[in-house]
Amino acid sequence: MKTLTVEGADLAWNGDRPVLTGVTVTARPGEILAVTGTSGAGKTTLLSAMAGMLPPAGGQVLIDGAPLGDRDHAVSLGVVLIPQDNGLAAILTAAENISVAVIATGGSPAEARRRTAESLEPLGLSGQANQLIEELSGGQQQRTAIARGLALRGDVLLADEVTSELDAANRQRVIELLRAEATRGAAVVFATHDPEAAAACDRELHLADGEAIWARP
Repeated sequence: MKTLTVEGADLAWNGDRPVLTGVTVTARPGEILAVTGTSGAGKTTLLSAMAGMLPPAGGQVLIDGAPLGDRDHAVSLGVVLIPQDNGLAAILTAAENISVAVIATGGSPAEARRRTAESLEPLGLSGQANQLIEELSGGQQQRTAIARGLALRGDVLLADEVTSELDAANRQRVIELLRAEATRGAAVVFATHDPEAAAACDRELHLADGEAIWARP
């Protein structure tokens, strides 16, 4: 399993003024790191840099001590991102969205079918496997995106506000599944504005006023 480190990073979009400056944080195998802060504090920005989607304007992002490249490089290293907007293809079914992702990252069709079923079941979506994404509710779509992320079995799992559309029971279930990923050995980073969800994580990095401050190191 891999360790992801952000080292003295300044993060900005399209050359604008930095959203975050001087961020240093390490996501370690076997742990869940909560990234908290109000809307606009930079949670998605930080996870985008960790995912290889946003090159730092200063500092660096490292995987096991080696510089992280672009998103394709991150994917090849097992960095999985569950985005806030779910990123699902509306014209595919829930199962197809997951299977396509597994095959794209090297899984066989048979493995894709197995992992798809295994990831949908604990999220209560077995009955929706063959429904188009556009036919699902917002909460069901969010759970499908989580299932897809879990099916990829990454070394690093980045989850961006993945419980925002869910009721209390499903929020708790997702936190348990993220914990299972950490127990498997993955480094899990969970961006959330939910204090209860953050409290269930091992450490908490709070973003405010363009800086990252340890709430629980």
